[in-house]
Amino acid sequence: MPHILIVEDDTDINNAVADYLTARGCRCTQAFSGTEGRLYWQQGGVDLIIADLMLPGLTGQQLLAEIRGNAHSSVPVIVLSARTALQDKVELLELGADDYLTKPFSLQELWLRVGVQLRHAGASAVGTSALDYKDWHIDPDTRTLTVHGVPVPLTLHEYEIVTLLAARPKKVFTRQEIYEAVWQEQAFVEDKTINVHISNIRAKLRPTGTDTYIKTVWGIGFRLE
Repeated sequence: MPHILIVEDDTDINNAVADYLTARGCRCTQAFSGTEGRLYWQQGGVDLIIADLMLPGLTGQQLLAEIRGNAHSSVPVIVLSARTALQDKVELLELGADDYLTKPFSLQELWLRVGVQLRHAGASAVGTSALDYKDWHIDPDTRTLTVHGVPVPLTLHEYEIVTLLAARPKKVFTRQEIYEAVWQEQAFVEDKTINVHISNIRAKLRPTGTDTYIKTVWGIGFRLE
C-alpha cells in the first residue's frame, strides 16, 4: 500500500485529495503546513509527497529544497500551485520537483501522475480505476486501450498520451504539457516528438473508426473531441 504525504493548507483540497487516494488503496498522511509536512517526511516511510507551494511555516520551495538536500532521500515530489508561469515551473524542476500540477486540477489526472511517480520509484499504485471515453476503455492494470473489446497495440508512451488526454477530455494540452507529463522531463525546446506520437496513435486507431477522437488545436496542442 503506497504511503502518500499530502502537504496542503487548504482543508478542502487536502481532504479531497486524501479521500480520492484512500479510495484507490493508498495510505494518506495529511499535513496542513510546511513545518508539519517536514516533520512527517523526517519520520520516514513515505513513498510520495504531494505539496502545495504557498504553505504557512515552511514554504513549498523550502520544503522541496530540504528534501532534495538530504542525500538519503529520493522520495518523489509532485508540486501543486496556482502559478502558471513557465519560469515558476522551470525553477521548481531545477529544485528537484518530479512533477507539477496547476490548480485547479482534476483528481483523476493527479492520480495518473501519482501512478507514474510510484512506478518510477518502484512502488505500486494499487486499485487504479479504469477510464472510459466514448468507445475507448483504458485499463491501467493491463495498460491497454480497447475499442469494442478489441485491444489497440500502443507503445508505453502512446498509451500514456491517450490516458492523459482521456483523463481530462475538455482540456487542451500543449505539446510541452504532454511531453513533460509522459516523459517526466522538462521540454525546453519544441520538437516533433509529440506530433509523431499522435500521428502513430491515430494510425493505430483508424481501423476502429475512433482516430478522429483526437483533435488538433492549431497553434496550441491537442484535446479529445
